[in-house]
Amino acid sequence: MRRIFGLLAASAIIVASPLPAFAQKTLRVVAHSDLKIIDPVWTTAYIARNHGYMIYDTLFAQDAKGVIKPQMVDAHTVSADQLTHTLTLRDGLAWHDGQPVTAEDCVASIKRWWAKDAMGQKLQSFVDTISAKDARTIEIKLKTPTGLVTQALGKPSSNTPFMMPKRVAETDPNKQLDDTTGSGPFIFKRDEWKPGDKVVYVKNPKYVPRAEPPSGLAGGKVVKIDRVEWRSIPDSLQAVNALLAGEIDQIELISFDLIPIAAKDKNINLFTWNNTGAALVFRPNVLHKPFDNPKVRQALWYAFNQKEFLDANVGAPEYYTLCNSIFVCGTTFASTAGVADKLTGNVAKAKALLQEAGYDGTPIVLLQATDLLSVRNLGPVAKQQMEAVGFKVDLQMMDWQTVVSRRTKKDLPSAGGWHGFFTSMAAADAQNPLSNLFAAGTCDKAGPGWACDEELEKLRDAFARETDPAKLKPLADAVQARAVDVTTYIPLGQYVQIGAHRKAMKGWLEAPVPVWWNVELD
Repeated sequence: MRRIFGLLAASAIIVASPLPAFAQKTLRVVAHSDLKIIDPVWTTAYIARNHGYMIYDTLFAQDAKGVIKPQMVDAHTVSADQLTHTLTLRDGLAWHDGQPVTAEDCVASIKRWWAKDAMGQKLQSFVDTISAKDARTIEIKLKTPTGLVTQALGKPSSNTPFMMPKRVAETDPNKQLDDTTGSGPFIFKRDEWKPGDKVVYVKNPKYVPRAEPPSGLAGGKVVKIDRVEWRSIPDSLQAVNALLAGEIDQIELISFDLIPIAAKDKNINLFTWNNTGAALVFRPNVLHKPFDNPKVRQALWYAFNQKEFLDANVGAPEYYTLCNSIFVCGTTFASTAGVADKLTGNVAKAKALLQEAGYDGTPIVLLQATDLLSVRNLGPVAKQQMEAVGFKVDLQMMDWQTVVSRRTKKDLPSAGGWHGFFTSMAAADAQNPLSNLFAAGTCDKAGPGWACDEELEKLRDAFARETDPAKLKPLADAVQARAVDVTTYIPLGQYVQIGAHRKAMKGWLEAPVPVWWNVELD
């Protein structure tokens, strides 16, 4: 808002006006999705995660080189026997309501988070006790040594272990929060939140950043603008036109077919904010027929042709990679175990597996988001490929937030439930057997799809216990081979994520998650 104050003169008398007010610097962003669910622990949806980074903080954070660094933590010590971790909170931490952040708040937040998150659940299995020793000290006693403590608490993406006030964190993890009090660099303006229109955040004037320069998600979170508005513009061309006209400052993810239009404008910068990219994902629901039968799920590995998904959803080959690995290509644990002959559209093999499984023609209910750029064309391709091998498919269209809510339902598909949905998963989430939530076989705790396999969990446990880095890769290969056999999920290809912003916007940080501290506007 800009106000211009003038001097008024009447005869020889000059009436003094107020001092000039500084214009608010407002960053206008088209986010990748509308925000309707504001609890980043209840859901893994990335828009809720991004919202979480605006208003919450984390105990540890991942820097630009992938190293976990202290964030809310000032000091971290480990006992000689590797069983006791002591975390001391840094000075200056306060909730948006002015109350100090305490160790009790953080303990409650960790417990709520690890009830939902796959990596958190694995960490919990190693923990004997977790407690607040005093107002600033968290003590974690382990049953057996593990390197998971900082890796899990510094987990960069969904579900991210955000810290919340104790009264908020004590909310049932299966119930959505209605209190958005955080301690992060921005404050959520709930009174201005209009789902389908805009989300508003303002600078937290009392936030005390770390002294280190920003690096990835770590270091000092210095806010250099007054206000961030996420605008909802579901039409991709309309969003690009708004960017070119200067009506918005940034598009988080630009449609691949519109990149050439934006690239021609001298006032626009294109950027890749996640260099390793993301994986397209199909997640089956193992609770209901016919996907309760592993052989039916395995048929999908042969029915699906990954290149056709990538051509339909990304288009330009320079932005995508054929990648069958469930731990994403280009990372330490990328693997070919169990996938060498899959995802090429082997119709005969898929038909044979369906016949062996005794598939009875049950219609497969697929949930397809129409407003999420990263997945919006996957459903029609899946329907075509599945019907070619003998499946009957009921493809149901809806917005992404409806998918996010509906996928939590365990009802029969004929009564409002589902058989499968499509999503994307950043490399930060998919890169190892513990962070990859869709690689877990923890049954009711495994999240929507509820993959359940005791052997898979034994392998993930072995990976978590191993302290020799040289032995981790063979264990990851074993986890992948079992996850593929069980078919906890199917990767549909890998792609890089491209955004665009006006050149007047500066200071964008390269990180696995989009964040808006350090950003400036000329």
